[in-house]
Amino acid sequence: MHIVIFRALKLGDLLCTVPAFRALRKAFPQARISLLGLPWSASFAERYYCYIDDFIHFPGYPGLPEQPVHIEAINSFFYDMKKSHIDLLLQMQGNGSIVNDMLEQLQPRCIAGFCEPTDKRSGSRSFLEYPNQLHEIQRHLALLQHLHIPHDGTHIDFPLTDADGEELEQLSINLTEPYICIHPGSALISRQWPPELFARIASHFMEKGFTIVLTGSTQEKALTTNINRMLRNRAIDIAGITTLGSLALVLRHASGMISNCTGVSHLGAAMRTKSVVISMDGEPHRWGPLDSTRHKTIDWLKNNNYDNVLATASQLIS
Repeated sequence: MHIVIFRALKLGDLLCTVPAFRALRKAFPQARISLLGLPWSASFAERYYCYIDDFIHFPGYPGLPEQPVHIEAINSFFYDMKKSHIDLLLQMQGNGSIVNDMLEQLQPRCIAGFCEPTDKRSGSRSFLEYPNQLHEIQRHLALLQHLHIPHDGTHIDFPLTDADGEELEQLSINLTEPYICIHPGSALISRQWPPELFARIASHFMEKGFTIVLTGSTQEKALTTNINRMLRNRAIDIAGITTLGSLALVLRHASGMISNCTGVSHLGAAMRTKSVVISMDGEPHRWGPLDSTRHKTIDWLKNNNYDNVLATASQLIS
């Protein structure tokens, strides 16, 4: 049996789908399960080899903003997918308004997923009306439940490898415990907590004896450099030099993390790192870590009070 999961999105989106991947594998232990996604997620599929057998590169499609669209690549992709004999294609991309008709053209034996209330598929045995109010993790488990596939917990697991440890070792970072990770970046600038507030809270914890470790991608290096300048270069800035696995190890040994509501917040949840997550998009109910004891999500749009963030972080991270 060949099952294909369509999820052509970014890190946080895929981490929130891990519990669904796990449930699917438990329900179909002998199936070949493929992830149809963005190029970067090939390494993600490899890390989760216990749930995902292989990766299929999705070349993009008109209306989807995650990557440029190349029409010739799309035509070749459609041709190859039609020959791959898909038994079940799971649409986990969103409400299906753009992709459902496109996925039908791949000619799977069966297709299931989310749809809008006005979609002709709404109310069928295979399609579930997109549940807007559910957390992203619970949303995909609801789809599986709709298909009579039981879930296997809501926690995010993140397999670590020997290569992750070797990559961290090669960085030769002198991480003095206790330390707190500050991850100030986000995919959109509008979803970033002000840099000066990250610097302010980092300075507070420095005075309490914590080392501050600034994390981020290569694209976020200018942001972390700016924050470190505010801290008179007293923080350890590792933005742009860590891999996903080595960053997970850094988070695993941290006393805590302070970040925007972004993919790394879910990586921290997987590592069981105490965290304060600042939601700048008005959807903390959808994207904040589920464990509200270990992780505190603050809706900045409703309560934009720095002292509240500081008090929450101080109480959580001691």
